[in-house]
Amino acid sequence: MAADLSGTVGPGAAPGLVWTSLPTPVGELVVVVNGAGIVASGFTEEPRLFVDREQERLGRAASRDDHTQASVRREARDYLARGVAQPRSPVDLGSATPFTRAVWIATMAVPPGELRTYGDIAAAAGHPRAWRAAGHALRRCPIELWIPCHRVVPAGPGLGDYGGRPDVRAFLLDLEGSLPACSANRRRPRARVISDGHAGRSAASAG
Repeated sequence: MAADLSGTVGPGAAPGLVWTSLPTPVGELVVVVNGAGIVASGFTEEPRLFVDREQERLGRAASRDDHTQASVRREARDYLARGVAQPRSPVDLGSATPFTRAVWIATMAVPPGELRTYGDIAAAAGHPRAWRAAGHALRRCPIELWIPCHRVVPAGPGLGDYGGRPDVRAFLLDLEGSLPACSANRRRPRARVISDGHAGRSAASAG
């Protein structure tokens, strides 16, 4: 499946940040947006701390604005209700390196209900041997859900640590119908992993 590039942008993001959030079973989903698209999103128990960290990372102040981000909130609610419609609001990838950008775009092409390995994503990004670097790029991705890093798993046993929040990954995969493919004893997920033969090894640090 080819990546949908309609939701990505290059350099030249407009200044000014706004943020919004909505409650979920695994914490508040916080979304930070600039004039070009989403620059950060994630599930957290401390929304204000999440926003403060993003303000420091991006070097700009953010103000809450639920009204202008109504479409972002709506598609997040729609996804969380059914787990079938991938959120498609634009994301700003302008600060990413070419390799990281390619990895994130390849990850955006993984549909709900399917899994890929780090090796698969590296191959889709044009660097089939760079599975470890792909895992690192995903571990550092600041945009959760809109870039579905939770659908990229190690080639070995288990689903990985997912940045210390395996409960979030389990919740999202269960919502999408992928979690039942993973046995209770944490063996490698099999039924829904769609591999093109570039499975690679486990990027354990990426989780």
